[in-house]
Amino acid sequence: MKVDETIKNIRASCDNYVDPNLFAFIIDDDNYMGTNNILEVKGYGIQSDDSYEDRLLKIHKSENIFIPIGVMVFMPILNECDLLCEKDYHFELTAEEFNSYADEEEKLFGILIKKDSNEYLIGKTDTCSCSIDSSFEEFEKKDSEFYKKIEEIIDNKIIY
Repeated sequence: MKVDETIKNIRASCDNYVDPNLFAFIIDDDNYMGTNNILEVKGYGIQSDDSYEDRLLKIHKSENIFIPIGVMVFMPILNECDLLCEKDYHFELTAEEFNSYADEEEKLFGILIKKDSNEYLIGKTDTCSCSIDSSFEEFEKKDSEFYKKIEEIIDNKIIY
């Protein structure tokens, strides 16, 4: 994966599910979320005239980053899910899929790019980093329609 091109590609279409200037989250090694206000982060060799993408790449040398690709909204009684991203999806889940992936609150889904690498994990995180327990949770890879759809959406955004 070309991290710089992937970041630009995802950020170019994120307006409808996340503010492009609050786009990426720093994720600690224990999977807890740090800030998503990349434009205000100090250190990491960041210069005042660096672009958003340049700042994020400098941070990525020392930190894991989460890049959202969409929002998941589950409807419990109906076992349905909406994936809101560049193209929105609505589909029914099996009871097993719903039990495995559903969440009571809206969650962002996307990729956690491990620090200073192009290795990534597919997962979800809280939509707000203001909570002390906000964290990244990797999706368990299963042979299910839900996981295949998430994987397909993500694969279409990654530049190799």
